[in-house]
Amino acid sequence: MDYFFLDKVSWEHSQALYHAAAYLQHEAFFILRPATPYVCIGFHQDAEQEIDLDFVRENNIPVFRREVGGGAVYLDGNQLFFQLILHKDRPEIPESKDEFYRKFLAPVIETYREFGVAAEYKPVNDIIANGRKVSGTGAAEINDMVILVGNFILDFDYDMMSKCLRVPDEKFRDKVFKTLQENLSTFLRETGKMPETRALGDALARRYEALLGPMTYKTVPDPELVAKADELQAERYTDEWLFANDRRRPDARQIKIREGVYVVQNMLKTPGGLIRVTAVNENGKLRDVHISGDFFFFPAGDLPALEKSLDGVSADPESVTEAVAQFYARRSVESPGVQPADFARVLTPAAS
Repeated sequence: MDYFFLDKVSWEHSQALYHAAAYLQHEAFFILRPATPYVCIGFHQDAEQEIDLDFVRENNIPVFRREVGGGAVYLDGNQLFFQLILHKDRPEIPESKDEFYRKFLAPVIETYREFGVAAEYKPVNDIIANGRKVSGTGAAEINDMVILVGNFILDFDYDMMSKCLRVPDEKFRDKVFKTLQENLSTFLRETGKMPETRALGDALARRYEALLGPMTYKTVPDPELVAKADELQAERYTDEWLFANDRRRPDARQIKIREGVYVVQNMLKTPGGLIRVTAVNENGKLRDVHISGDFFFFPAGDLPALEKSLDGVSADPESVTEAVAQFYARRSVESPGVQPADFARVLTPAAS
């Protein structure tokens, strides 16, 4: 497989190249970072609920929705991305997503340790050091390819991240800023210095070679990858793509509230991430369910089908749990750290 050490690339290519590799079924390992800042949201997130869109527009900060789950993050050149794209049927890939994370994040943890950071694995997919997160990682399946993405955080702009997130007021924003500082760390903070990007990339590549076999070193992406990346970026850097999740969300202002009919808006923090829901409880039955959040859901495209499967289900914890569990069984769904009962808890808050 190819190892592309690209270092600084356009912000667009920092996301589009690994998507292109997946759609072309091109096994690859990328090490790169964006030349200019942007905000990236998870595949299942609702842009209007997560991002202060007025602020990012005023400051010319692009917002992009990736095809990998997880949360919203401010990205810039002080974060070095690793992106691994593999054929789904490779014998080295465990069936369980939990085991996949454990196995394929081990080389990342070993690389952090080589450069002086006391990194540890924290399920489901976190890498921590001294109790603080030091890498944001995620996985996805696209076109029969398995993708692992993450970052080496060299330094981090906590202030800009807190300004890009949507919050109810400035007091809450201050709390977000302080919480980020307390819970997210960097190479600079842990070791007092930032390692060279080439040295980091090569160290991780060596460890993945031990798992996956030899890699061919390249410093320029193949023309076919670039062409596909540009094609995907043209399709995806649109309001239609960015707000796809938002448009599934029912607008409570258009729902006539009467006796026995009310809108459910709720959120729940689970080990696998935050779940947000909007739904209508109509005489004890769920209608117009919309689910978003920073969790991971495989296959990712089945989340709208889960929403539809809940239409008409009794709005009680047992019924919702059973309906979600049956959907998981039918579709062979995995959502690491998120259980069917979690959807029941967030959709039936009054009964839970």
